[in-house]
Amino acid sequence: MKTIERISQTPTNKRRAFSGNVMDLAKRVERELTSYNGHMAMYVRDFAGNTVTLHEEELFETASTIKSFILLDLFEQDKEGSKDLEELLEYRQEHQVDGSGVLHYMKPGFSMSARNVAVLMIIVSDNTATNMLIEYLGLDHINETIQKYGFKDTVLHNHIDWQKYENLGTSTVKDYGEFFYRLHEGDLVSEEACQDMISIFKDQHYNSMLVGEFPQYYLSGDDCVVADDEMITVASKSGSMDACRTDGGIVYTPKGDYVIALFHKEFHDPLYHPKHEATLYGAKVSRLILERFLALEGKLVKETP
Repeated sequence: MKTIERISQTPTNKRRAFSGNVMDLAKRVERELTSYNGHMAMYVRDFAGNTVTLHEEELFETASTIKSFILLDLFEQDKEGSKDLEELLEYRQEHQVDGSGVLHYMKPGFSMSARNVAVLMIIVSDNTATNMLIEYLGLDHINETIQKYGFKDTVLHNHIDWQKYENLGTSTVKDYGEFFYRLHEGDLVSEEACQDMISIFKDQHYNSMLVGEFPQYYLSGDDCVVADDEMITVASKSGSMDACRTDGGIVYTPKGDYVIALFHKEFHDPLYHPKHEATLYGAKVSRLILERFLALEGKLVKETP
C-alpha cells in the first residue's frame, strides 16, 4: 500500500485533524518544529511505498549538497568515455578557495586521479577539489546530467568563489531525496557506479544532522560490541552556508533502509558550530523518523485496513 504524507507548518493556534495512524509521523514532526525559529523542508521515503514530506518542492540553497550531483556527472562522463575516473588532475592556484576541505592548506602543483579528487570533495567537502572537478567536467555538462536524470529543480550555478558569487546551487528536498533513492536502487549511471558512489558517501565525515540524536551504540562500528544485525549506518552528504543548512542520504538499519533529506533556511544564527539550531532540530526530527521506522518494522507509516 503506497502512502504519501504532506504537511505544511501552520501557526500553533490553528489545529488540524489527522486520521488514524497514517499521519502520526507527520504530526510528530510538525510538533517538534513548533518552537524552531527557522524553516525546514523534509523528504523521507522508505522502500515499502511510503513517503512523508514537508515543503518538498520548495527551492533552497544547496550549499555543499550540490557536490553529490557533481559526483554523479563524473561517473556519468566516465561511463560515456568523455572523462576518466583515473585521469590525473593537476591542482593549480586558480582552484584554491577557502572553506571546508584540506587542499587549500597545501601548495599547488601536484596531481591526483579524478576519483581521488571526488573523494575529497565528498568525504571532507573539499571546496578546492570541487572547483577542480567543475573545471574538468564543465558546469554546463553537470547541469545537463542533472536534468537528464530528472532532477528538474536542481541547478549548479557557479564554481566556488566567495568574492564573486553568493550562491552555489539550488534544489529541493524531493530532488535530493530521490537522488539517494535512485542511488540505492542502482538507477543512476549503472549499478556498479551506484555502489562506488555509495561507498564514498558512507565515508563522509559531516552527518550530525542525520545521526546526532541516534543511539551511539548502534553507530559505533565496533563489531566486538555491535552485531551486524544491530548496526545502523548512513551514506550521506551535508552542506552549510550562512543562509542554509542541508543534509540527506540513505539510512541503513536492521529493519531495512530509507532515504531522508532535510533542508533549513531563515534561521537567525549564521555561524558555523555543532550546536547550531538547524542541526539540533534536524537531528531531533531524524531521530523521530528512525524510531518510527524501527517501531513499524521497516516502514515509515502504519498501514490502515
